[in-house]
Amino acid sequence: MFFFKKSLPTSLYCQTKLKQLPCIPVKANNYTILERPEHFHQRMLELIKAARRRITMTLLYLQDDEAGREILDALYAAQKEHPQLHIRIYVDFHRAQRGLIGQDKSAGNAALYYKKAEGCSHPPAVYGVPVKKRELFGVMHLKGCVFDDTVLYSGASVNDVYLDYNGRYRLDRYHEIVSRELADCMDDFATKAFHINFAVQDFSQGQVRPTREIKDEIKQLRRHLTEVHYNYKAGRIHDDEVGITPLVGLGKRANQLNRTILWCITAAKHEIFLCTPYFNPPKSLLVALEDALQRGVKVTIVAGDKKANDFYISDPQKFSAIGAIPYIYEQNLREFMQKYQDKVASGDLKVMLWTDGDNTYHLKGMFIDRSYALITGNNLNPRAWALDLENGLLVHDPHRLMREKFVHEQQFILRHTKRIQDFTAIDSLESYPEQVRRILEKVRRFKASLIIKQLL
Repeated sequence: MFFFKKSLPTSLYCQTKLKQLPCIPVKANNYTILERPEHFHQRMLELIKAARRRITMTLLYLQDDEAGREILDALYAAQKEHPQLHIRIYVDFHRAQRGLIGQDKSAGNAALYYKKAEGCSHPPAVYGVPVKKRELFGVMHLKGCVFDDTVLYSGASVNDVYLDYNGRYRLDRYHEIVSRELADCMDDFATKAFHINFAVQDFSQGQVRPTREIKDEIKQLRRHLTEVHYNYKAGRIHDDEVGITPLVGLGKRANQLNRTILWCITAAKHEIFLCTPYFNPPKSLLVALEDALQRGVKVTIVAGDKKANDFYISDPQKFSAIGAIPYIYEQNLREFMQKYQDKVASGDLKVMLWTDGDNTYHLKGMFIDRSYALITGNNLNPRAWALDLENGLLVHDPHRLMREKFVHEQQFILRHTKRIQDFTAIDSLESYPEQVRRILEKVRRFKASLIIKQLL
């Protein structure tokens, strides 16, 4: 779908569309924001132990490392202690069956799932969801965990760095919401979305069929995932409540999540606070941001410094092509700032770069006029926009009940940031290491940058 500035809906239209979105009323005092990854780690273990009816977890991956094994052990212990507990974990099918990028070929996390289930008569189900036939062209990037009537939503997956297991962390957002209606909605979606055929397989039941044997099922599943949505009973938001609209999307067409993100930015009257680990916005999102700046909306972008990117390679001896990715994002940001240097100088555009030693940054989402907040795993890049299965929760706060909590979260996010006052403060291509320059110049020479950016 082509998207031109002249086709942008008006701000008033988008404000109206946001107000018309159905939502689940939730008591504001049942909504908690956790700040640190270690809090998320501890809370996940507590909720697993406390669950009695159901646990449904949707993650990109549950890693075979110390943190991943701890969480899996806790799930097995909960299943053993409470046999009636219905436990389902959903991860990306392809990601589960490969090793880490840059490491030797392996069976991936699936080997852990197989081994853990051996000799167990009733293991927790670990389902692999294949959104596409190849990981490169789309993954299951849905996020959110349900523990009885509590939803723990984060863009994080489960591994050592996401849970700050060994003193090194990857910062994300962590929101805990107690709501039977929201929990039912997210739990029901997993059943309705993933169990239409045999494409989605349970690693705990032994060796799964390879992609080549389920091509038709994957194609059918993908078509289904572009059409399925969350079902829930909407209600009116009372004085002590916020509203939550669960959103999901796959592909460019009729993508409910993408459309709502654009509505949020176009509806903004005063301020946009946007977080993304990778500054590589799709064209439609970039146009909407540019239009907001032209309308006089103050825009704050909090992005990760290249050194806070999980693909950054500091050791020249270990450098590989994948290590050029953070530099591509940095050049995107530099070009954007150069184009709007007047807005940077006036303070209408603030660019904040996050860095904290060798820790990494994985935050995504946004706040609009302190009336709306989007909690999501969507990286706000072309890949999320067109290839991956994504979801999010739009929080409506008409009574400003969450204002203090959201401001506090923003302040915490900004703790390890520095404001970039001029585009020249960002490294230029000429200042990069020779290995990086060679790769980027080759990409530019073969005019491959557009294709690469669509896959990042």
